[in-house]
Amino acid sequence: MADITPRIGHWFRRPGGPLFEVVAIDDDASTIEIQLFDGTIDEVDAESWPDWRPIEVSAPEDWSGSVDMDPEDYAGRSEGDIPAGYHDPLAFLDRS
Repeated sequence: MADITPRIGHWFRRPGGPLFEVVAIDDDASTIEIQLFDGTIDEVDAESWPDWRPIEVSAPEDWSGSVDMDPEDYAGRSEGDIPAGYHDPLAFLDRS
């Protein structure tokens, strides 16, 4: 069995399991934090990682799984459109 090292930002799938992304690795606690495609956050012990038999996969083309949006919410928008309700995070900085 090939050794699949968890890497932040890489997507994996367990055999017969859901798609997930490694979002953090805590070497001190020996844990790997993952986010499922639906947005759920979970944690895996580093010792248990090989038992999961993860398979590295390509990132999904449909990134909306963890964003809690229905296709109707973004239908008709082009990639460069700013969604309704968007606020520029820099607008909240104290400029003094």
